[in-house]
Amino acid sequence: MKMQVPAWQDANQAALSAALTRIHALLRRAAGDGTAESPEAAPPPALETLCTLFDLSPFERDVLLLCAGMELESRFAEACAAVHGTEQCCYPTFALALATLPEPHWSALAPGRPLRRWRLVSPAPGDTVAGSALRIDERILHFLAGVDCADGSLAGLVQPMPEDAIVPRWIAGAAEQAARALRAGERVALSGRAPSDRMLAAAAALRLARRQPWRLRIADIPSGAAERETLALHWNREALLAGAGLYVQADGLEQVEALRLAGPLLARLESALVLDAGEYGISEGQSAVRVALPEPDAAARRAAWVDHLGPAAQLLDGALDAVARQFRLDTPTMAAAGTVLRQHAAELDGEALHRAAWRVCREHARRSMEQSATRIEPKADWDSLVLPEAQLQILRQVALQLRHRTTVLEDWGFADKYSRGLGLTALFSGGSGTGKTLAAEVLAHTLDLDLYQIDLAGMVSKYIGETEKNLKRVFDAAEDSGAILLFDEADALFGKRTEVKDSHDRYANLEVSYLLQRMEAYRGLAVLTTNMRHAIDPAFLRRIRFIVEFPFPDAAHRARIWRGVFPPGTPTRDLDTERLAGLNVAGGVIRNIAMHAAFLAADAGTPVGMPHLLEAARVEYGKLGKPLSSGEIGGFQ
Repeated sequence: MKMQVPAWQDANQAALSAALTRIHALLRRAAGDGTAESPEAAPPPALETLCTLFDLSPFERDVLLLCAGMELESRFAEACAAVHGTEQCCYPTFALALATLPEPHWSALAPGRPLRRWRLVSPAPGDTVAGSALRIDERILHFLAGVDCADGSLAGLVQPMPEDAIVPRWIAGAAEQAARALRAGERVALSGRAPSDRMLAAAAALRLARRQPWRLRIADIPSGAAERETLALHWNREALLAGAGLYVQADGLEQVEALRLAGPLLARLESALVLDAGEYGISEGQSAVRVALPEPDAAARRAAWVDHLGPAAQLLDGALDAVARQFRLDTPTMAAAGTVLRQHAAELDGEALHRAAWRVCREHARRSMEQSATRIEPKADWDSLVLPEAQLQILRQVALQLRHRTTVLEDWGFADKYSRGLGLTALFSGGSGTGKTLAAEVLAHTLDLDLYQIDLAGMVSKYIGETEKNLKRVFDAAEDSGAILLFDEADALFGKRTEVKDSHDRYANLEVSYLLQRMEAYRGLAVLTTNMRHAIDPAFLRRIRFIVEFPFPDAAHRARIWRGVFPPGTPTRDLDTERLAGLNVAGGVIRNIAMHAAFLAADAGTPVGMPHLLEAARVEYGKLGKPLSSGEIGGFQ
């Protein structure tokens, strides 16, 4: 119920008091007090509303007042005892009401009539319904008195939804569509990518339909039939009293599980109802008008940023285009980031403010990824990557396409013309330590994007359907920022297909198809790595846009790696990079040797020299299970 103004509350209290005086006079008269008068009075506004909402007869209205008087005024207990003829029976009963109140009818006691159906009053357990003590429900008593409160039995299950100051335009349009259906008496099934945006749209739709929005999580629905029935009754009553509507939130549950848990309750709910249909919408089990939240384009996201930033948007004008194109934050996250950016706008300006805007958006976008993958802090640049020119050119093409993806696909219309093959995918193939992960790090550093490493072997589950769920969780979380996704050990999933002999073979092929589908739809860069390209089915390779072979470095490339392997602050002495290049190992092993040697030198208190590198090399070669040849160690002494 909405908070009432003081004038209404005063008028309601005065009218309620007069109505109670009339009922008390009827009791006194029934007790034999011939002087008791029963004054006529206009019913209080709250009582009048109750009578209309629950279709109460005049007798049922008076029964309700009789029970309310027992709670509000001590004189009613004395009057009831006088009518019963004993001080032990100082409470109202149906029998007392039938004997004392005008226009009595026995049907008021029936379970299907409003007083008992809606539990406005309840008889205490006893031998007879008519002779048992009657008590008014606490929520109804507060409503009569004009006290603004919710039904206590709903606490912890159904929660009011706060009013949001800013509703983005693309959400407002969907909310208006949903509100029209609600006003027509239809239920609405709301779908869209971001759960928080679905909740925002549901609240806006209910308000536009002149309903106060409340929320119920499907996971909180009681499992017992009796508890569900009680919840449905109390919510239906509350919806009438407060003019409320309900948003039933799936909260990440799968469609089948959500329908199983919510179905029995939804069948009993009578209020305006918005169902959380998840990302793709429900297709069975519920009759509802489908409303899908549109995916906002860069222009719509930029307009939302302007709404959240206010005057600070002018200072971030150039940066807003970039963040609106790259980051797809939901509305609450955008609001939180906007608060931080307004603070930065008061302290920074120019390029520093623009860099801060990008950094803040990256930090807010990565929150959904932290539980799904391992973030790598990209520090390497192009100078750190030692590869043949052909491979470098391909990597630069990858960076170029990722940088201009929004321009080509959205602004130039390629996404409208073509529905497939728009994703940016790459396969990095080569031996361990040849620079595959380093190349992904260089791309992330160049484009100022987050890099997440996903163990593809760990994603694969023996349980049917679990692999797809794991992959979906990663890609859904990454959509906020368009981060670079690095899937290790692609051959774990992309091995050559064999004839389908059982259900596991069939589902393994489905897992691969699902991953390829998500990679092709992903708006960022998805990189697969493998050191066994020959094990990957050629049919899969045709669906990958870029393939980069990382060769084992020759002596010249190894010398370049050695020249750049030590940080500038590392003290060195008489290092011969040409001799070091004679070690026939990949770049990853070279880095390990250099770091091991640095610790040896630090322990000895001397600069890193060739003896330290020789000792470190022996350790690394031992790990590889290969001996150091005399040709490789010549010149180390």
